[in-house]
Amino acid sequence: MISKLSFGGFLGYCLVFGVTAAAPSFADDDHKTFLVDDDKVQCPTATFTSIQAAVNAAPNGATIRVCAGLYKEQVTITKPLTINGDNGAIVMPSAVVTNSTSLATGNPIAAVILVSNSSDADLSGLTVDGANNGLTGCAPNLIGIYYRNASGNIQNNTVRNMKLSDALNGCQSGLGIFVQSGLGTSKVTIDTNSVHDYQKNGITGNEAGTNVTIKNNVVTGLGPTTGAAQNGIQIAFGAAGTADSNISSNHVWSPCTDVNHCAAAAFDVLVLSDRVEIDHNSTGRSQGGIFVQGNNGNVHDNTIFDSLVFDGIDLIGNGNAAENNTVTKSDEAGIFVQGNNNKVTGNTIQDAPIGVWKDTSSTGTVISGNHFINTPITILDPARPGIAASSYR
Repeated sequence: MISKLSFGGFLGYCLVFGVTAAAPSFADDDHKTFLVDDDKVQCPTATFTSIQAAVNAAPNGATIRVCAGLYKEQVTITKPLTINGDNGAIVMPSAVVTNSTSLATGNPIAAVILVSNSSDADLSGLTVDGANNGLTGCAPNLIGIYYRNASGNIQNNTVRNMKLSDALNGCQSGLGIFVQSGLGTSKVTIDTNSVHDYQKNGITGNEAGTNVTIKNNVVTGLGPTTGAAQNGIQIAFGAAGTADSNISSNHVWSPCTDVNHCAAAAFDVLVLSDRVEIDHNSTGRSQGGIFVQGNNGNVHDNTIFDSLVFDGIDLIGNGNAAENNTVTKSDEAGIFVQGNNNKVTGNTIQDAPIGVWKDTSSTGTVISGNHFINTPITILDPARPGIAASSYR
């Protein structure tokens, strides 16, 4: 089953006895920096006490510095801005409300930080926390940072606790970072973030028009859960991009214990698009390390370990490649390949019942130069049932 911040600032002049005097300005040059402090303790000269007020007042291209503090608000950004958080700047709203919808399904979304229809929107240094979301049902979908037809950079942030109560753990809700395009374009670099304690997915890029560069992040699942089947990193439904040098781990859907009785599974990296590159990542302790269903993908130089139930790497489609990966301890195969004209070369596979498992229906697949250690069956070539990946859409 493939399913997958009001405050009006001003800049102006007033006439006093025929003399023109400048009114207070929020900056000392054209590249304005707006200062925000929730209690004006850390930054007594701050003009704003809320991030949204600063966003509303700031002109295009401004920089907003968020001082350490607790900001109990949802933030909406619809223009080019740079928001930099000081150490200890926490955005943690109480009782989140719907502020957007999914471009694919129309379903309601409650994003802690929403960036919509803007280019050059950059976020850094913030802790985005959903612990006090107050949601009592599966809708709206809870998201930490949502770029919706928007582009920019998401760097050095922590996104955490995007999850509902235990009673709602089966809802397909709770994303750390989500990038999505409709008729527009979303080109986003997601770099060096910590994403953890989410309900469904850690980092997700969906739909055609989306291009994500996901690199140097640490994405950590909840571990064994009976709720939503989690994925660490997802690029799907026509989205393009790369996942490079990330650590993704701890995605386990508990009901899936046997290859023949598994309605869904959880993956560290899930790809449901063509031409996606997955390289130099470390993945482990999940039901599958890297799952690719698409064409002309490239999975290379990754380290995959402790794949429970299923495989270290799955390649399903045509023209894909798995090269120079190290796969250690898979419950099923180190690498499974299904489709035509795929390539499995230069991989090291250790401690797996099967090294490379090729579906019988596949043609033109090259399997060569792989190194097998403590792997009783190095290459196997029968058919087998497909895996049910539970994606977010």
